[in-house]
Amino acid sequence: MKGHIKERSPGKWAIVIDLYDETGKRRRKWHSFSGTKRQAQEECARLVTELKNGNYVEPTKQSIAEFLDEWLDFIKPSVAPKTHERYAEILQKGVAPLLGNVTLAKLKTDRIDGAFTKALTEGRRDGKGGLSPRTVHHMRRVLIKALSQAVTWDRLAKNPATATTPPKVERKKMLAYDAAQTAELLEAIRPTRMFISTLLAVMCGLRRGEILALRWGRVELGDNRRQLSVVESAEQTKEGVRHKEPKSGRARTVSLSSTVVSELKAHRARQAEEQLRLGIRPDEESFVVAQYDGQPIQPRSLTHEWIRIIGKTKLPRIRFHDLRHTHASQMLAAGVHPKIASERLGHSSIGITLDLYSHVMPGMQADAAEQVDLAIRSAVKAKS
Repeated sequence: MKGHIKERSPGKWAIVIDLYDETGKRRRKWHSFSGTKRQAQEECARLVTELKNGNYVEPTKQSIAEFLDEWLDFIKPSVAPKTHERYAEILQKGVAPLLGNVTLAKLKTDRIDGAFTKALTEGRRDGKGGLSPRTVHHMRRVLIKALSQAVTWDRLAKNPATATTPPKVERKKMLAYDAAQTAELLEAIRPTRMFISTLLAVMCGLRRGEILALRWGRVELGDNRRQLSVVESAEQTKEGVRHKEPKSGRARTVSLSSTVVSELKAHRARQAEEQLRLGIRPDEESFVVAQYDGQPIQPRSLTHEWIRIIGKTKLPRIRFHDLRHTHASQMLAAGVHPKIASERLGHSSIGITLDLYSHVMPGMQADAAEQVDLAIRSAVKAKS
C-alpha cells in the first residue's frame, strides 16, 4: 500500500495511489494536484494514511450537477412533494449554475464559499444583482444535506459545505394589524367571498392550507361545544393539490368565539342555499371555504384573491399568512399565556411561539412587573 507523485508540468502533479484487491492484483488511482512538490508529497502521504485507516474515498468523475440530480431522485419517496419541489428549485436553479460543472471529488469549502459570494452579488437570473442572504442561506442548508449523503455513500471523505460561512440573515419584521385595523379589515372584506377564510385566519390563527382543508364535519357550533378540529392541510404542488397532516404533524382543536360561531352559522346557511340551487346537497364532508359548486379552492388562488382585495382597501399591504401573526400578536398582547397561544396556533413547541412573537413580550413583562410590585406592596401594607 503505497503512493508516489509525478510532475506533469510546473506546479501540476499526478498523485498515484496503488490499490490491491483480495487476490493481490494491483490497480492504480490517479489524483490531480496543484502546488509545490512538498505539498504534493504531503497530499500523497495523507491519501496513503486514509487508505491504511480505511477512510480513503476513491475519486469519481461525477459532477456536482449529476450528483444533485441523483440525490433528488433518491430522496423523492421520503419527503413531501412540496419539499422535494423546493429542494429541486434551490439546487437546480441556484446551486447547479454555480457549481454544477465541478467534479464532486474535487469540491472544496473555498470553492463553495466563492459560489455563495457570487450568488449574493450577482446571482439573480435576470442579471439585476444578487440573491438575498435568506435565499443563499437556504441554498447552503440544502447543499449540506445533499453532500452529507455523498459522505454516507463514500463519495466524499467529509462534507465540505459544513465549514462554509453562512450569510448573515436579518430577521424579517413581522407584520400584523392591530385591533382597529382588524375591525376595519373585516368590515371591508365582509361583502366578498374572502370573508370567512379571512375570519378563520385573523380570529382563529389558522394557516391558509388548514382553512382550505377544513370540512363542516370538523366544526361544532352548538351551545356546549363551540370549536373546530384541524386535522389536515391543503398543499399545492406542480402536480396538483393534496391533503396532508398539519404542519406540526398532529391535529389540534381550536375554540371559537361567539362572533366566529355566529358568522359561521350564517355562512353555512348561505352556502347551503347557494349549493342547493345548483342541485348539490352539502354534507359533513363539504368544505367550509369552497367555490360556488362546493369544489375546494386552490391555495394559490386564495392568495391571489387576497392580494387583489386587500389592494382595494387603505390598510397596509400584508400577506394572508400575516393574518395568523395578527391573531397571535393580539392574543399575547391581551395577556393570553404563551402555552395556550402555542396550542391554539398549532406550534410544535412553546419555544417557537416565544421566538416568533418576542416583540410582543416587552409589554407583557412590564405588566407582570407591575402586578408583582402591586402584590408585594399590598402584602407589606397588610402587615404594617
